[in-house]
Amino acid sequence: MRSSASVAGRRILITGAARGIGATLAVRLASRGAHVALVGLEGDALAETASRCGDAPWAVCDVADRASLDRAVTEVVAILGGLDVVVANAGVVAQLPLIGGDPAVWDRTIAVNLTGAYDTVRLAAPYVAHRSGYVLLVSSIAGAVHPPLLGAYAASKAGVEALGDSLRPELTTSGARVGIAYFGEIDTEMTAEGFSTKAARVLNVGPLTRAAPVESAAAALEHGIEHRSRVVVAPRWVRPAVPFRTQAQRVVELALRRRAPRAVALARTEHPGLTTPAPRESQSDGRDRP
Repeated sequence: MRSSASVAGRRILITGAARGIGATLAVRLASRGAHVALVGLEGDALAETASRCGDAPWAVCDVADRASLDRAVTEVVAILGGLDVVVANAGVVAQLPLIGGDPAVWDRTIAVNLTGAYDTVRLAAPYVAHRSGYVLLVSSIAGAVHPPLLGAYAASKAGVEALGDSLRPELTTSGARVGIAYFGEIDTEMTAEGFSTKAARVLNVGPLTRAAPVESAAAALEHGIEHRSRVVVAPRWVRPAVPFRTQAQRVVELALRRRAPRAVALARTEHPGLTTPAPRESQSDGRDRP
């Protein structure tokens, strides 16, 4: 069996790998001898990342489209010759007032972040159900501590946490492990796009809104994969917030009590798109081979 403290030789599937944390993680892992496979929506970006990973296999797919995801996982796993690790990283975000907001934002956020993670696990977990296998689900501090205007995102990431917790007992006898990653705000294009609104700027207060470098998140995931960790966090302040979420929730509510009403009122006048738009229906059946 491979050492649990090495990524060299491990076969690793990463969703949401076109850019941001997923792309950065893929390059880091490949540079250390891992065999990575990339899945995402943006073909040009995936191809560029794959070239930086030694021409790694890649597939364009929408994780919210079961047929597309099934095809992509089947293809890249066949090329890798099996799977040791899956990182369910694909995600979207957009601010959403729960009263007066666009229900389509809720639907797409849940479809990508939660249902997409479920289907990724459903398809990939049978391949990693062995003694060195590992499933790593990317949740968020927002899945534990729930800020205003992120109801859809927070609900989806809380669901991802629950998904991971429920999966652990199912994989116990195989020897595979399950990890859950909790990130604060990370300096990615997704963060810049998702928190660029007037409403978000009103809420811009405290450590929850200070973006950490993308490398810190990728490094935390890499360490988690090395050691098949149960919990992965970045930046460091996130760690105590996870077990003490009830107290942290109260702190957030008190800190934003005066700002929240104005932010919500502004949000009802803004209509930002999701950080990664859904593919047009005519494109959803398109095929890009690894």
